[in-house]
Amino acid sequence: MAAAAAAAAVGGPQPPQPELPGPVPALDKAATAAHLKAALSRPDNRAGAEELQALLERVLSAERPLIAAADGEEAAAAGGGGGPAAAEEEALEWCKCLLAGGGGYDEFCAAVRAYDPAALCGLVWTANFVAYRCRTCGISPCMSLCAECFHQGDHTGHDFNMFRSQAGGACDCGDSNVMRESGFCKRHQIKSSLNIPCVPKDLLMMSEFVLPRFIFCLIQYLREGYNEPAADVPSEKDLNKVLQLLEPQISFLEDLTKMGGAMRSVLTKVLTNQQNYKDLTSGLGENACAKKSHEKYLVALKSSGLTYPEDKLVYGIQEPSAGTSTLAVQGFAGAPGTLGQLDSSDEEDQDGSQGLGKRKRVKLSSSTKDQSIMDVLKHKSFLEELLFWTIKYEFPQKMVTFLLNMLPDQDYKVAFTKTFVQHYAFIMKTLKKSHESDTMSNRIVHISVQLFSNEELARQVTEECQLLDIMVTVLLYMMESCLIKSELQDEENSLHVVVNCGEALLKNNTYWPLVSDFINILSHQSVAKRFLEDHGLLVTWMNFVSFFQGMNLNKRELNEHVEFESQTYYAAFAAELEACAQPMWGLLSHCKVRETQEYTRNVVRYCLEALQDWFDAINFVDEPAPNQVTFHLPLHRYYAMFLSKAVKCQELDLDSVLPDQEMLMKLMIHPLQIQASLAEIHSNMWVRNGLQIKGQAMTYVQSHFCNSMIDPDIYLLQVCASRLDPDYFISSVFERFKVVDLLTMASQHQNTVLDAEHERSMLEGALTFLVILLSLRLHLGMSDDEILRAEMVAQLCMNDRTHSSLLDLIPENPNPKSGIIPGSYSFESVLSAVADFKAPVFEPGGSMQQGMYTPKAEVWDQEFDPVIVILRTVYRRDVQSAMDRYTAFLKHSGKFPGNPWPPYKKRTPLHPTYKGLMRLLHCKTLHIVLFTLLYKIFMDHQNLSEHVLCMVLYLIELGLENSAEEESDEEAPVCGPERCHDSWFPGSSLVSNMRHFINYVRVRVPETAPEVKRDPPASTSSDSLGSLQNSGTAQVFSLVAERRKKFQEIINRSSSEANQVVRPKTSSKWSAPGSAPHLTTAILEIKESILSLLIKLHQKLSGKQNSYYPPWLDDIENLIQPEIPKYSHGDGVTAVERILLKAALQSRISKRIIEEICRKVMPPVPPKKVTAAEKKTLDKEERRQKARERQQKLLAEFASRQKSFMETAMDVDSPENDIPMEITTVEPQVSEAVYDCVICGQSGPSSEDRPTGLVVLLQASSVLGQCRDNIEPKKLPVTEEEQIYPWDTCAAVHDVRLSLLQRYFKDSSCLLAVSIGWEGGVYVQTCGHTLHIDCHKSYMESLRNDQVLQGFSVDKGEFTCPLCRQFANSVLPCYPGSNMENNVWQRPSNKSIQDLIKEVEELQGRPGAFPSETNLSKEMESVMKDIKNTTQKKYRDYSKTPGSPDNDFLFMYSVARTNLELELIHRGGNLCSGGASTAGKRSCLNQLFHVLALHMRLYSIDSEYNPWRKLTQLLEDMNSQQGNEEQQPEVPILYHDVTSLLLIQILMMPQPLRKDHFTCIVRVLFSLVYTQALVALSVKCSEEDRSAWKHTGALKKNTCDVEKSYEVLLSFVISELSKGKLYHEEGTQECIMVSPITWSTESMEKYLEDFCLPFLRITSLLQHHLFGEDLPSCQEEEEFSVLSSCLGLLPAFYQTEHPFISASCLYWPVPAFDIISQWCSEINSFTERHTEQGKALLIQESRWKLPHLLQLPENYNTIFQYYHRKTCSVCTKVPKDPAVCLVCGTFVCLKGLCCKQQSYCECVLHSQNCGAGTGIFLLINASVIILIRGHRFCLWGSVYLDAHGEEDRDLRRGKPLYICKERYKVLEQQWLSHTFDHINKRWGPHYNGL
Repeated sequence: MAAAAAAAAVGGPQPPQPELPGPVPALDKAATAAHLKAALSRPDNRAGAEELQALLERVLSAERPLIAAADGEEAAAAGGGGGPAAAEEEALEWCKCLLAGGGGYDEFCAAVRAYDPAALCGLVWTANFVAYRCRTCGISPCMSLCAECFHQGDHTGHDFNMFRSQAGGACDCGDSNVMRESGFCKRHQIKSSLNIPCVPKDLLMMSEFVLPRFIFCLIQYLREGYNEPAADVPSEKDLNKVLQLLEPQISFLEDLTKMGGAMRSVLTKVLTNQQNYKDLTSGLGENACAKKSHEKYLVALKSSGLTYPEDKLVYGIQEPSAGTSTLAVQGFAGAPGTLGQLDSSDEEDQDGSQGLGKRKRVKLSSSTKDQSIMDVLKHKSFLEELLFWTIKYEFPQKMVTFLLNMLPDQDYKVAFTKTFVQHYAFIMKTLKKSHESDTMSNRIVHISVQLFSNEELARQVTEECQLLDIMVTVLLYMMESCLIKSELQDEENSLHVVVNCGEALLKNNTYWPLVSDFINILSHQSVAKRFLEDHGLLVTWMNFVSFFQGMNLNKRELNEHVEFESQTYYAAFAAELEACAQPMWGLLSHCKVRETQEYTRNVVRYCLEALQDWFDAINFVDEPAPNQVTFHLPLHRYYAMFLSKAVKCQELDLDSVLPDQEMLMKLMIHPLQIQASLAEIHSNMWVRNGLQIKGQAMTYVQSHFCNSMIDPDIYLLQVCASRLDPDYFISSVFERFKVVDLLTMASQHQNTVLDAEHERSMLEGALTFLVILLSLRLHLGMSDDEILRAEMVAQLCMNDRTHSSLLDLIPENPNPKSGIIPGSYSFESVLSAVADFKAPVFEPGGSMQQGMYTPKAEVWDQEFDPVIVILRTVYRRDVQSAMDRYTAFLKHSGKFPGNPWPPYKKRTPLHPTYKGLMRLLHCKTLHIVLFTLLYKIFMDHQNLSEHVLCMVLYLIELGLENSAEEESDEEAPVCGPERCHDSWFPGSSLVSNMRHFINYVRVRVPETAPEVKRDPPASTSSDSLGSLQNSGTAQVFSLVAERRKKFQEIINRSSSEANQVVRPKTSSKWSAPGSAPHLTTAILEIKESILSLLIKLHQKLSGKQNSYYPPWLDDIENLIQPEIPKYSHGDGVTAVERILLKAALQSRISKRIIEEICRKVMPPVPPKKVTAAEKKTLDKEERRQKARERQQKLLAEFASRQKSFMETAMDVDSPENDIPMEITTVEPQVSEAVYDCVICGQSGPSSEDRPTGLVVLLQASSVLGQCRDNIEPKKLPVTEEEQIYPWDTCAAVHDVRLSLLQRYFKDSSCLLAVSIGWEGGVYVQTCGHTLHIDCHKSYMESLRNDQVLQGFSVDKGEFTCPLCRQFANSVLPCYPGSNMENNVWQRPSNKSIQDLIKEVEELQGRPGAFPSETNLSKEMESVMKDIKNTTQKKYRDYSKTPGSPDNDFLFMYSVARTNLELELIHRGGNLCSGGASTAGKRSCLNQLFHVLALHMRLYSIDSEYNPWRKLTQLLEDMNSQQGNEEQQPEVPILYHDVTSLLLIQILMMPQPLRKDHFTCIVRVLFSLVYTQALVALSVKCSEEDRSAWKHTGALKKNTCDVEKSYEVLLSFVISELSKGKLYHEEGTQECIMVSPITWSTESMEKYLEDFCLPFLRITSLLQHHLFGEDLPSCQEEEEFSVLSSCLGLLPAFYQTEHPFISASCLYWPVPAFDIISQWCSEINSFTERHTEQGKALLIQESRWKLPHLLQLPENYNTIFQYYHRKTCSVCTKVPKDPAVCLVCGTFVCLKGLCCKQQSYCECVLHSQNCGAGTGIFLLINASVIILIRGHRFCLWGSVYLDAHGEEDRDLRRGKPLYICKERYKVLEQQWLSHTFDHINKRWGPHYNGL
């Protein structure tokens, strides 16, 4: 046996074993297995069992050199190469044979599968798997389905989404605990277990014997391979090595689990059988190796308890002397050996916190029910030890999958869950130490979510294994390791400890898996109830929560900016949300009904105790420490949320759960401190703390946090306000906001605690806070639906929102398991009630819009609520945005023209419990503040703003709306001194106080204040003052004193510990009244009431005298119907009118007083001082005016430089508003074309030495090659059957044609017979701007030196047009020449066609010498080089002899062809629309032709070979030419591509060309095209047709004008070609190919016209560009006749009455029949040898349809399901980022290294092969389209949108997506028009890595 031999070699003792020869051949294995199976089947099977044991002992012996391999390399070498692996395989082979009992293993597997009773899917997947979640079918929110089960079930209309698994998961199909049965798929619907037969006993008998040994062997390996890591060295390497070696064993087990239920139940028995485990693990005997591994196991076990060394005292165990074993003392006698050194990480607790730690931990130990949580683990079965090693090895994926695959077995599920719980503490310890905590967290949750989502199971484990105790204790322990002393309040003596947010545990969210499990089990009602009933647990939990109370304390930096901005606040907010708030929401979801009152009482009681402890620990009395704030008060929030629930759902009496007044006062301090700090942060008072403090303020109100943070805080303040003395509360608010000193009637004051520049915003903050406090009803009576509606309206008012961002922004209950589902029915119905859907709009070239929701008009009218908007805005600008939108709505609907104020909105009625809150509005303190502020605003004191006034009026209005019972108007005004003891206001009712006149006020002012000077002279001062005092001067009013007084009263009232005297703390911060420097008392004469101030303010705001006239005097109706719409929107004036009307309504006395005030003739309004704010606006106006003037100047300058600036810069494809560029403007008086240089701004002609050029972009394009001959675009393949073949594309057809010609004809002649450039042709486009070429060079230099990162590469010559910023990469020189020339050359001449033909020939014959070396000619050369380099070599070289001049010649005229053909495509494939096309206006063809012609004239075609002669002369020596057979013949003229001939002829002429020469060339070529058409027609039709036509034509031969009659010509062609073999050998197959059309004269005429049209179109375009003639527009039917007359082919005398005949356009330069027979003879001589090819070359397909991108399916899922699992053709793996080309449908890997070729990744390579550098790819996993253009790429966006018109990039939301046709059209348009570079802005280099 090899293993044994190898073991001996290593030096291990040989196990005693019956000697067998070496590896047993397979046959023997089978025989042995069969023999053993038979032996075991007997009734007395002891002998068989022993034999099997011996065999297994030998095969699976644990002394495997494996260990050597893990321990050290040398040992492995000694063990003999390949020893372990071979032995492993051998052992596995044995096992498979034995299990099968002698049969084949595969048959055995099949047999076992047949007995699979499992109705569950249970498919386990790992991270990144695509799964589905259906909220309609799920009972548990964690429910997930594999794609197969999802698609096989029926989920139409359900709320489902696809998601990428983060941690892995398992399919729940078939599990009715987790999902509703209606959602099961077809496979798992039937309870199939009923009809599955019983498993025959002998089938699995062997398994029961073999598997225990096998698993034990695996466990021994795991023990053996584990080394306790040294203190500092991480041992991951070793662990991974062991795991790699064990891969086959674990995989074998995994395969067993997949055999189905029968095998799983055997495995369950084996894994949970305690006897088996005991026998195998204890029967170690004298086996040294096994002993060694057992010792390793014990060492590993030691550190598994929760006990720390320093805890010994805590548990009340006496300190053992140094020598004794700690284990013995702690009662762990079961574990032999000593505890030894524990991991150092547990010991290094900070010294400072050790004492504190103890104090906390004493509490812990008392509440821990069960010592066993602390103990070292004891294992009783294989399952337990397997899980233990799984944890030790940090959850290897394979092991996790094996353990999870077993879960469909119910017994196993229970056993495994209990084991998991038993190891929970150990999991936490391992997780804390792990270096890969992220991966490990995911794997833990992968397991736990399968176990704890099942309520029944969770309940069972809670009852039997104390799951809750374990979890809470483990969490507590986990957090204890990172506690620090809290510095809140009393830095020195604080006893409170908080978590340190900088620790890795919090920073990396390591606690996440444990918290997540806890939240998961709390979502089950039965478990949550146990938790809420268990007082001990609640105490422990509150202890845990208090660790977070006050964490991450911020201290305001007062001197210099903080050096290092810590980002720990992320960790703090995440921790409070996840560890405190989510469990809280989980518990709250079970406190919904009256029966659960008891739970709330428990929580509230322990919460208050914890709070009391906390206040004691931080030594809190009554004043918070200055300049400190923490945003984390989870205890306050627990308390608040349970109170809210108690009142809202459980009908509990609030007062029964509220503490005494003193505690309430303490409770309100910290939440109030946060509100004040928010205002300070927004006032930039914390600016030295860096940006992170703003980050905290934003996170605190951000949508995911607000309902666990700011909402409970405000609610708690509302509760305190409703129960405390209102005067105390109001004065506390103003004191906290530090604006007490500002609230004085005096015009000057000193603020000891606030800089003047912050006063205004802090005052605004304080008033806004009061408004929110008094108007917010989120917890005070609104129903859930009303809340949802209010939140939604607030978000929509700030901005239009997409559906997904709304879902995200509306605060949902953050506990995902709470059952309130976002996107639920109520969400959709509310959304449709408040908002209109705006479908996405598409402007070509504009940004891609998403579908948006926008508020309905009636929502703006009635529901816009500024209060909630202010509460919910993260950025201050959103409030402004909401107001701007509101203003726009009012203007648009004509409700209010000016700048409105935020509207006042009626509130939902207050829940009766909170009625006390409204007392705030009716307390003297608030009234004094309001009066003071109104007065100050009226007197224009500094630091007050419109916002302040707005809030003051809001508060007054709130007070009027919520006034107490109607007061009796009869009550005489009381003026006795006993009522006005402080002579401010008589009572506390706002209604009566509003009309109370205040005559004099005493103020304390600085001596410099203006009020002092007006003091009465000293002599009379005493009596005058005396008389004043009697007349009721209001006292100096000090909020601070007021608050102290109330505080003392409350304290003395609460008769709690009377012995504890509260010392009034005079903190140094508040100077005692009067002690401030040089304050003196002055008396102000006021003589105003709130009402009179309001009326005066009305005048001031409206700017008119006597502006207020009581409306009820005209129309008494106003008092009866107070809700008049005219008052609902408006500015301050409207607000004042509304308030006065309400006041008049409330009491008759007020009404009378208002009338009296108005009757008094008003004093003139004080001359308006220009306030600071107004001054600002005036300055703004002036500045704006100046800016406008400057702008006008600039614009004028620009306009002079460049008229079409805006058009060219702004739009790319809109044909309407384009001004033609200057080049084409003809001004008769100027003799030369004038160009403006956009760099230097000078105008002038282009000259030889200083040429001007057009800014152009050269790009290679294969768009033309994508034309096909059918109109329907191809579909993207989405099944294996559908494939796209490129045979029928234009490019392929042209390629075939060229190679066919090259086979039979002379190469140089072939290269003149066709055009190339269908693929990789060079397209030239311009923005129309020109510049001097030398200016351009210096511009490029400056770009090169510019260090800024550009989106383009200057080295490749790329730049952006200096004027319109359009992307470009070359400059095309403008040929110097006058505009007048055109006119000379265009005059028609009367020469005959024969003369013109001769002239053309002569002109072509002259060789074009390259002009002398000038700057212009150099530029011409360089631009030609650019054009060549634009495309790849393979698209330029088609000749057989590389580098031949014919090649360049072909390339050059093909560039012209490409540009003309593309322009034709841009015009829609025909010229019916005439001249109106952008392509024409911004065309640079004219300049391009000059450059090409100049270069082509360097190659003179030998006059022998010039096709012109073949076209225009009868050559006598035809036969002699064909005599020399050995040389290949030239291409017959009828095989030539006529359009190519046209371009050759024209470019060979000297430029500029004369019009009559052009017409001459066209006429000659038209006769050739026409003849080709006739020949093709004759080949297409059948033999009978041919003979018939031959006959009819011959009859007409004698009529007149035979040369223009197609019948005659056709019959002649047929008779000529019949001489050759062209029509012969038409086997039967030919007839089938040609469709049996019956040709009528009309259809023949149509065929001939269609054949000639492409030639006419290109020719007309050419004429348009060369001679600037307009293209006429026409109907499609008449396109032929219109174009031919435009080209001068139609004789002038042609009558239009006849039906049009194409033949009438013919001009024959020599007698038609002669030249035709000459052309036909060439064909005949070729078809002698090659009939088939000869025929194929004649039938040219010339009718190409427009190119299209592939047609995409309606639903994205079709694409996704097919492609995301498709394997790569190169490496056959599934690519990580699959993509598909939208032009040709090729499947490629994005960034895939497997497909890399010479450092080019596949997408880049494909973009070069398919699109000559342009690639359009759809990224399958992201639904996004990515463009590659040359060396750059950009993300284009998505053409698939969801039902709400939104993209879903990266498929994050996973909702179904549907094709958006408009977007796809835009994409296709950009592809066709080559405008990707101009329209898409965000380009980056891809370095060939895509």
